[in-house]
Amino acid sequence: MSHPQLDRDWWRGAVIYQIYPRSFQDSSGDGIGDLAGIRQRLPYVASLGVDAIWISPFFPSPMKDFGYDVSDYCDVDPMFGALEDFDDLVDEAHRLGLKVMIDLVISHTSEEHPWFRESRSSRDNPKADWYVWADSRGDGSPPNNWLSIFGGSAWQWDARRRQYYFHNFLTEQPDLNFHNPEVQDAVLAASRFWLERGVDGFRLDTINFYFHSKGLEDNPPLPEDQRNDSIAPSVNPYNYQDHIYDKSRPENLAFLERFRALLDEFPAVAAVGEVGDAQRGLDIVADYTAGSKRVHMCYGFDFLSPEKISAGKVRRVLETFEAVAGEGWSCWAFSNHDVVRHASRWGKDEADPKAYLKVVAALLLSLRGSVCIYQGEELGLGEADIAFEDLRDPYGIRFWPEFRGRDGCRTPMVWEEGQLSAGFSDGRPWLPVPSEHLPLSTDRQEGRDDSILNHYRRLIGFRRDHPALVKGAIRFLPMGDPKLVVFVREHAGEQMLCAFNLGSEPAVAALEEGLSAISVPGHGMTGGDIANGEIRLAGYGAWFGRLV
Repeated sequence: MSHPQLDRDWWRGAVIYQIYPRSFQDSSGDGIGDLAGIRQRLPYVASLGVDAIWISPFFPSPMKDFGYDVSDYCDVDPMFGALEDFDDLVDEAHRLGLKVMIDLVISHTSEEHPWFRESRSSRDNPKADWYVWADSRGDGSPPNNWLSIFGGSAWQWDARRRQYYFHNFLTEQPDLNFHNPEVQDAVLAASRFWLERGVDGFRLDTINFYFHSKGLEDNPPLPEDQRNDSIAPSVNPYNYQDHIYDKSRPENLAFLERFRALLDEFPAVAAVGEVGDAQRGLDIVADYTAGSKRVHMCYGFDFLSPEKISAGKVRRVLETFEAVAGEGWSCWAFSNHDVVRHASRWGKDEADPKAYLKVVAALLLSLRGSVCIYQGEELGLGEADIAFEDLRDPYGIRFWPEFRGRDGCRTPMVWEEGQLSAGFSDGRPWLPVPSEHLPLSTDRQEGRDDSILNHYRRLIGFRRDHPALVKGAIRFLPMGDPKLVVFVREHAGEQMLCAFNLGSEPAVAALEEGLSAISVPGHGMTGGDIANGEIRLAGYGAWFGRLV
């Protein structure tokens, strides 16, 4: 199997393109995207200039949570193809210079996984302790007050064992017991399977959910003024607890070191972990990426939450991370398959939504850290409004209409405006293609210099051309205007001054005394110039310069 030129540090500052396989490209006509479809579209992904792709789960699954309920870690679900299709995809990606990262979902399995079927069969079978089982309280109620992210108790009664099993998500997604060394060995063996097939790394789903407290203590209530809806929607009582016993446990660090040791057996592979913790997210990211013996990078929900991005928040999040993480590394994202697309979450009420999306893209691609871009983000796609009868996401069905679930960000990619299903499929798509997405299709944007698609291409190329933007340190400059974000990125002698106006009105960024810079072209942003120690920015403008 071919490999791109090896660089063990490729992940640091990389731009990673997330592919949700059900919705990227259907090659079979069944209305569901597949691995052969992804392979067909890889030249497009490579044309963006990104470094890697992250493919959401494609493993065998009953699809209760659309692949995040795995029933076999070492195969491909037939709806997505076969192992040979995956091998062909990896070969083609490597030929195009793209790394391949896959989504590893090991905090839980499907209830249909053979491990769980054996575990639930009795209290004394070889896998009896592979999942988290507990007796009821004396009155038959669950062992404690732990809650599921998908609503209700995190405990499900099993009649055969006459015990409860623990599930952080759907009842069909029982949690593995990572306190059992055999479980750790098994998930590491599954990881090795894919590494030996040539993957370049993993996205680790719910990385801070692997361990629970053996004592099964009740979680304490969370004061109302500390609750937020960055991990679960506000209608979900999950937000009412401080989750100190059911996740983010200190025992996880030793396992992550075992996982990193496995990765280090292979040349130039990396892992990015998803940290879901509304109270301690940045601290956990710092712990999990500290030194060189844990995971390479993590991301939290700091910019994935409903709260709109602002100059103050950008500075607060980045400076907090810098203070707690030292040499740790983060991966930033504004959208993914689990949250409302940021074009709608932040941009729908802006005076010029297109210009706004361009400036926040420029900001994202200038931050210290690696970057994840979610498919369709580069087209400016907004959240789709899915009718209740078309919903597929159990999360949305449960909390409708106050929370509409995740289907709105998972609709098919729009490739060709005039084609059936916008070129995604020859059949009926598993989710409808929104009519408002059609004018944003790739074929409509390809030839337009001012399109959001070509804006992303320019910015990604600009980032790659300037090492300070890829790997450099970051230092924020004080600004009086709350809409202005100004910082310096520095690496190997290059000092890049970056200024962004997140507001619709012109603004002036006054530089520190003695600081001067000259404009650096190539990024495609307009509406900025410098004179007499001031950067003048148009509404939604940005400016890049080199300190002199």
